Formats: sequence, C-alpha cells, structure tokens
Amino acid sequence: MNNHGFTQKEWSDAKREAKEILATRAKVRGMIPYSDLVARIKSVRLEAHDQRLFHLLGEISEEEDDAGRGMLSVIVVHKTGDMQPGPGFFDLAEQLGRNTSDILKCWIDELKKVHAYWSSATRS
Repeated sequence: MNNHGFTQKEWSDAKREAKEILATRAKVRGMIPYSDLVARIKSVRLEAHDQRLFHLLGEISEEEDDAGRGMLSVIVVHKTGDMQPGPGFFDLAEQLGRNTSDILKCWIDELKKVHAYWSSATRS
C-alpha cells in the first residue's frame, strides 16, 4: 500500500483524524475548507493543495461509500470562489458511479446524503 511518503501508522492516524473531523462537521450539516481541514490534522503535515491530501480524502470517501454512508469528502470545499469540492472529488464520484454530467447537482445530492446520514440522532 502506498502511504504517500508517510509511515503506515502516520497515514492511518491522519486518515482517522480527518474522518473524525469530517464526521463532526457532517453531524451539524456543515462543510470545511481544505485549508481548515489540514490545519486540524496533527499526525502529519499537509498543505491545502497537497496531492497527498487528495489521496487521503479519496480513500476516506471510497471507504465511506463502500459502507453505504456516501462520499464523506463531499463536505471539503474551496474556501473562496465556487465554495465546492475540487475536481478530484468529481472524478472519484464518477468512478463510484455517480452521474457527474451536472456537477452542481452531483455535489448537492451527495452532500444531502452525507448530511442526512451523519446528522441522524443515532450517530455517535
């Protein structure tokens, strides 16, 4: 397994941290900019435009989607400009069978799915 220059433990810790941060934001139907997410991950040092961050988010989304919870990285967005996920999100969405012909609709549909799952009262 490629850990993108990190040890297996560092990569696993970073993924766990990122997932916890994202789940916490999703519970309140929130979103988080890439820059805020990387600032909160303590186990490894990543930048907002770091390709390794995109791999990390991709792995999280694939695992979450496999578990039926949707693409959790849908809530990670640009801080300025379109305020949407980056192009890698939509590439992965297409690979996972989403219709990406209308990226705004794709994003909103996935955001609703993730928010609905995590904001449910039974989630801890």
